[in-house]
Amino acid sequence: MELNFEHVKGINKGDIKLYALSTCGWCGKTKELLNDLGVEFNYIYVDLLEGDPRQQAIEEVKKFNKNCSFPTIVINNEKAIVGFKENEIKEALS
Repeated sequence: MELNFEHVKGINKGDIKLYALSTCGWCGKTKELLNDLGVEFNYIYVDLLEGDPRQQAIEEVKKFNKNCSFPTIVINNEKAIVGFKENEIKEALS
């Protein structure tokens, strides 16, 4: 099953996925930062999902972040940045 990510157009810096919560301030700041950097990314609000899609999203996050905390950014399915780490995010996407 394919999760229904929202797509944001920008400069292609690889496959960037943001797993976030709609109510999380740090998630909002992370999304804002990605927008400010002008990079292309996909995001999903895990708390707005229900049933199987929600479970699938949680499992995907846990592959990179055992604590399943938010925000979690996954870059090219190999590197994960957990939390709002502005410098680390900028460095990874520069």
